[in-house]
Amino acid sequence: MSQFDGRSILVTGGGSGIGAGTARYLAERGARVTICGRRPDKVAEVAESIGKSCYAVAGDITVREDRERIVRAANLHGGGIDALVNNAGNMYRAPLDALEEQKLIDIFHANVIAGIMLCALCQPYLETSHGAIVFLGSIHNRRAFPGVSPYAATKGAIEAVTKSLAAELGPQGIRVNCVAPGAVFTEINQRAGLFTDDEALERLEGMADLHALGRIGTVEEIAEAIGYFIAAPWTTGTILEVDGGLSLGITRG
Repeated sequence: MSQFDGRSILVTGGGSGIGAGTARYLAERGARVTICGRRPDKVAEVAESIGKSCYAVAGDITVREDRERIVRAANLHGGGIDALVNNAGNMYRAPLDALEEQKLIDIFHANVIAGIMLCALCQPYLETSHGAIVFLGSIHNRRAFPGVSPYAATKGAIEAVTKSLAAELGPQGIRVNCVAPGAVFTEINQRAGLFTDDEALERLEGMADLHALGRIGTVEEIAEAIGYFIAAPWTTGTILEVDGGLSLGITRG
C-alpha cells in the first residue's frame, strides 16, 4: 500500500513539465490528482494519459473565479483536499534597462500572489485533512545569473511565503514546504526565451558542468521531492534544494 493511496492532491500548472510529471508520479502511487492549466488541450491530454485518477480543469490561477472553480473541482474529484502543489508559474527575463513594469506585475501575480490566494482557498480542506502545501522555488536564489532578476525575485518571495505560512498554519496541522529545483528541461524555458525544444535543451545541457553531479535534472526527480513533502508528517518550513549540486558554485572540468 502506497503512502499516497486515496490522497486528494491539487497540482497547478499540470499541463506540462514538473506539474505533469508530479501528477503522474502521485497518481501512479494511488493519489487522486486534480490538475489545472490555462491550455485546455494540454491538461486534458495529460489527464487522459494518466487515467481516471487524474482530473483536468482548464483555468487561469490569476483569475479569482477560476481559482474557486479549480478548488471546487479538486474537492469533488478527491473527496476533500490533502495537498496543494503550487507549481504553476511563468518566466520573465530581461536586462535591467529593458524591464517593463506591467510584465513585472504580471509575473508576481502568476508566481506569487495567485499561489497565496490558492492556499487561502484550500485552507479549510487542509485543516480537515492535516494536509500539506508545497511551493516550487528555484536555484536562482542560490546561484545568480544575469538577466533573470524578475523570476529570481518571485522565487525569493515564495521562499519567504513558505516560512511565514508554515509558522501561521502549523497550529492548524498544515505543513508548508518548498522544493527549489536546479536545471530541469521543461516548457517554461522555451516560453521565456522563445527557444525551440532543441535549443532550450541544448542551452540547459550546456549547464551540466555547473552541477557537481555533472548533469541536469529530470522532472521525475523533482516530483519525488514534492512527494516527500506531501507525505512527511514532521517537516514544515523547509526549503529543499534538488539541484544536482548547482548551488555549490563549482565548475567541473
